[in-house]
Amino acid sequence: MKLRPLDDRVVIEPLPAEETTAGGIVLPDAAQEKPQRGRVVAVGPGKLLDSGSRGEMSVSVGDEVIFGKYSGHEVEVDGKELKIMRESDVLARVLTE
Repeated sequence: MKLRPLDDRVVIEPLPAEETTAGGIVLPDAAQEKPQRGRVVAVGPGKLLDSGSRGEMSVSVGDEVIFGKYSGHEVEVDGKELKIMRESDVLARVLTE
């Protein structure tokens, strides 16, 4: 099944949570934080403006992004956990140098 988000929404596949700390301590599942990074898998057409045109989206498919801990709605599609959220809930795009 494929998802096509509406308006200014994006579909994000969360990346796995960190299993070890920077010091090398292995964290049990209960101590791991909710993932805040993910990869964009689908993007809507953009917000409908008062002029009738669509606003341009800042993220595109394949971008790695950072989002708020509790933002978006969680859905399961074909056995994958995905998040659907508004573009404004995306805090930053991760850039590779």
